[in-house]
Amino acid sequence: MSSPAERYAAARRRAAQASQFPALDEFALDLGFDLDDFQREACQALERGSGVLVCAPTGAGKTVVGEFAVHLALRGAPAAPDGAQPGRRKCFYTTPIKALSNQKYHDLVDRYGAEHVGLLTGDNAINGDAPVVVMTTEVLRNMLYAGSSTLQGLAYVVMDEVHYLADRFRGGVWEEVIIHLPASVTLVSLSATVSNAEEFADWLVTVRGETTVVVSEHRPVPLWQHMLVGKRMFDLFHDADAARKHDVHPELLRYTRDTVRRLELGEGRSAGPGGGRRGPRWRGPMRPDIVDRLDREGLLPAILFIFSRAGCAAAVQQCLAAGLRLTSPEERAEIRRVVESRVTAIPGEDLSVLGYWEWLDGLERGLAAHHAGMLPVFKEVVEELFVRGLVKAVFATETLALGINMPARCVVLERLVKYNGEAHVDLTPGEYTQLTGRAGRRGIDIEGHAVVVWSPETDPRHVAGLASTRTYPLRSSFRPSYNMAVNLVGSVGTEPARALLESSFAQFQADRSVVGLARQVQRNTETIEAYGVEAACHHGDFDEYFGLRVAIADRERAIARQGQHQRKAAAVASLERLRVGDVIRVPSGRRAGLAVVLDPATGGFGEPRPLVLTQDRWAGRITPGDFTTPAEVLARIRVPKHFNHRSPAARRDLAAEVSGTGLDRHGGRRGGRSRQAVGDDHQLSQLRTELRRHPCHACPDREEHARWAERRRRLEKDTEELQQRVAGRTGSLARTFDRIVALLTSRGYLAPDGTVTDAGRMLGRIWTEADLLVAECLRRGVWDGLSPAELAAAVSVVVFEARRDVDERAGLPRGPVADAVDATLKLWSEIEADEAARGLAVTREPDLGFAWPVYRWARGEALAKVLASGHEIDGEMPAGDFVRWARQVVDLLGQLADSGGASPDLRSTARQAIAAVNRGVLAYHAPA
Repeated sequence: MSSPAERYAAARRRAAQASQFPALDEFALDLGFDLDDFQREACQALERGSGVLVCAPTGAGKTVVGEFAVHLALRGAPAAPDGAQPGRRKCFYTTPIKALSNQKYHDLVDRYGAEHVGLLTGDNAINGDAPVVVMTTEVLRNMLYAGSSTLQGLAYVVMDEVHYLADRFRGGVWEEVIIHLPASVTLVSLSATVSNAEEFADWLVTVRGETTVVVSEHRPVPLWQHMLVGKRMFDLFHDADAARKHDVHPELLRYTRDTVRRLELGEGRSAGPGGGRRGPRWRGPMRPDIVDRLDREGLLPAILFIFSRAGCAAAVQQCLAAGLRLTSPEERAEIRRVVESRVTAIPGEDLSVLGYWEWLDGLERGLAAHHAGMLPVFKEVVEELFVRGLVKAVFATETLALGINMPARCVVLERLVKYNGEAHVDLTPGEYTQLTGRAGRRGIDIEGHAVVVWSPETDPRHVAGLASTRTYPLRSSFRPSYNMAVNLVGSVGTEPARALLESSFAQFQADRSVVGLARQVQRNTETIEAYGVEAACHHGDFDEYFGLRVAIADRERAIARQGQHQRKAAAVASLERLRVGDVIRVPSGRRAGLAVVLDPATGGFGEPRPLVLTQDRWAGRITPGDFTTPAEVLARIRVPKHFNHRSPAARRDLAAEVSGTGLDRHGGRRGGRSRQAVGDDHQLSQLRTELRRHPCHACPDREEHARWAERRRRLEKDTEELQQRVAGRTGSLARTFDRIVALLTSRGYLAPDGTVTDAGRMLGRIWTEADLLVAECLRRGVWDGLSPAELAAAVSVVVFEARRDVDERAGLPRGPVADAVDATLKLWSEIEADEAARGLAVTREPDLGFAWPVYRWARGEALAKVLASGHEIDGEMPAGDFVRWARQVVDLLGQLADSGGASPDLRSTARQAIAAVNRGVLAYHAPA
C-alpha cells in the first residue's frame, strides 16, 4: 500500500494532467476503466493538436484513441477570444470493411446517440451529414475526388486498421486518402504492431505534418503458446524468458523427436486394406477430440483455424457425427430464437439449398463454420452468437482474422501452411500473430491460449520463431490507376499530380531502399573481382573456356525444351481430334487409366480440356499435361444422348462399359518421354570440339577454377538485377504516371493540353479495377440495347474473378449477351496491347464465370438452379461467393445508372437490373 505522501503526489500529478488535458479528463471519466499508458500518451498528443500513429497488438484497445478523436470533434472548436460560439467540427471514422463499419457505428450510437452518428458504406447511407460519420475508406476517397460538401468542417479522420495499405488489391486507397486530405485535418492512424512504425511515421510527417508515434508491444491479456502432439499438450516455452530467447520447451523437443524416430522406424505405420503401408504415417488428433479436449480444460470458446472452406464445413460435420454437444437447453433455445429472427427475410425454398437445417443443428450444439463462401447473414449470426458465448467452437478460414471483433479464450492452428490463391505457402510471423491475437478476451479472460497441432512436418523451433518474431514490416502496395490519374489531373493538374504521387509511401520506401541496394551493388562488385582472381588459369583464358561450358549447357537446355514443346503440341493435337464415345488411356497423373470422352470441348479458347469419365467413376476435365504421348483412341462405346455426369448411377453404368472393353488399364508400354539425341545437333558438337581443344581443358585444377567462375557468373547476374532495381525504383511512380497519362491522352480521356475531357470526367466516376475497360464499353455502346438480365450478365465479366484459374472458357447465354461479351473481350485485347506497348501493368482479362448465375438470378430463377450454373472446378458456386459477386455487379450497375457517359436507356436498364438482382438472399442487409 502506498504512503500518504505518495498518494498526495499522485493526486497532484492527476490534477496537473486534468488542467493540461481537460478534454481527456472529461473523456476518461465516462470510460469505466483506467487508460493504459499508450492510450493516454496518444490521446494527450491528439489534444495538443498533433496527428498520431498508434501501433499495438490486437485487443490492446487502440480504438479508444479513435473514440477520443470523436469526443474532441463533438466538443466543438475552442471558443474564440471575442466570445464567439465554438465552430461545428466533424470526425470521419474509416474502416477497411463494411462489417467493421457497421460494428463501429453501433458502438458509437450506443455512446453518443443516433442523432450525432452517421454511416456511409456501399450498402447503407444513414445520417450522412452527422458530425461523426463511420464509413469505408473507399467512400472517403470518392468524396475527396468529388469535392463533396460533406467535407466542410472536417477536423479529424480516424483510419482504423491502417496497416491495410499493404493489401495488394485495395491498399492504395489508404495512401490516396492520406495524401489528399486537407492540411487542416488531424489524422489518427490505428495499426497492428509493425516493425517499421518509425519509417511509416517519418512518411506521415512529410505528408501530414507533426505526427506522434505511439508503439505498444504489451498485450493486456497474456498469451500462452502450446503444441498438441497426439493426445498430449505441451507448453511451447518453459517461461517468459525462454520465449524471448526462442528456446523451445526441452520436453516438447524430446517428445517430438522420439515420435518422429518411431515413425521412421515404422512403429507409427497403420495397415490399410491392401496390407501394410510403406513408410511413416501419422494420425494426428481428430477435430472432435480437439474440441472435447478444449472443453474439458476450460479453454472454450475457441476459434480453430483451418485454411480451407471445405475443411471448415467438414470439421463441423465430424463434430456432429461424434455426438459433441457444448450447449445447455436454455442456450439452445436462445440460439434458435436469434437464428429464426435473422433469417425471416430469406425465402423458405432457398434455406434448404443453403444447408440451413444442418447449419442450425451445428449452432444449437455450439459449433459453426465461418468462411467467405457462407451467406453473409449466416456469418453475421455466427459472429453474434460467438461473441455472446452461445457458440463455443468456430472453425474458420483466415478471413475471420481481418478486423471482425470475435475474441476467444483459445485459438487453434491446424496447420502452418495456407493456400494464397496461387500456391501453398508458409504462414508469416505477421499472419501468425494476427491469428493468435484473437486469443484472450479483455475483461473476461486472465490469459489467452494459442495451440498449434503438431505433425511430423512441423518443427517446434519454427513455431517458436513465428511466435517470437516481430519483423513484419508495412510495405506499400500503392500504384497509379486510370481513374486516379484523371481525378488527380482534373483536381490539381499534371505536374502537381506527379509531385503528389512522388510523395506517396510507396515512393518514400523505394527511395530509401535504393541506398541499401546501391551499397549491396558495391559489395558485390568487389566480391566479383576477388572471384575472378581465384578463377584465373595459367594455361590460358579461363573466361573464354568457361563461356564455352555455359554455351553447351544453354544449348542442351534449348534442345530439351524443344522436345517438350513438340510432345505437348502432339498431345494437344490428339485431344482436339477426340469425339464423344472415344475410349482412351490417360498415361499419367491422378486419373491414369482408361477413360471415355463425354465432351470433346473443341472450339473453345486455350488448350483442349475434354470432359471424360474414368473406369474409376471419376468425371472431370483432363489437360494436355496429363499426356506424355499423344492420346490414342483404343475403342468406341455409345454414350447416352443426355448423359448426366453428376449422377452416381449413370457414372457407375458407363464406367462398367469402359471396363467391359477388356482393354488393359495401363497398356503394354509406359508413355516414355522420347529424348531427342543431343549428339545429332551440329551446333552442340561444334561447341564440344572447341571445348576439348581449349588449353584450359588440360588444366589439373580445371574444376576448381570452374567453381569460382560459376560463383562469379551467378553474382554478376544478381548484381545486374540489383542495378536494374535501383534504376527502376528511382522516380518509378512518376514514370508509370507519365505512361498512363500518355495512354489516356491517346484515347481521348485527356486533351493534349492536359485538361480532362468529358470522357475523362466519366472515367473519373468509375470505381472498379477494370475502370478503363468499363469506360470504353460505355463509349462504344457495347451494353446498349440489352435487357436488365442481359446487362447484369454482360457487366459481370469485368468484376468477377474466379478463386482458381479454370483453363476452359465458361459458357454464355446465346444472343445479345454473347455478342456484348465478345465486344468487351475485343476492347480488352486492344487495351492490353496498348498497355503492353507502353510497359504498363495490363488490365485483368474479363472472367466469364459469373455470367450464367447472375443472368439466371436476374431472370427470377430459383437459387438452387443459379448456384448449380456457376463455373466452378469443385461443383456449384458457394452461396457466399454468389452474394459477394452479385453485390459487386449491383455496385457497378449503380455506377452505370448514375453515369453521365451512359445513354438514358442504359441508365434506365441498369436501374431495372439492380431491382432484378436485389431479391431473395441479395435483398437482406445487416441491420444498421
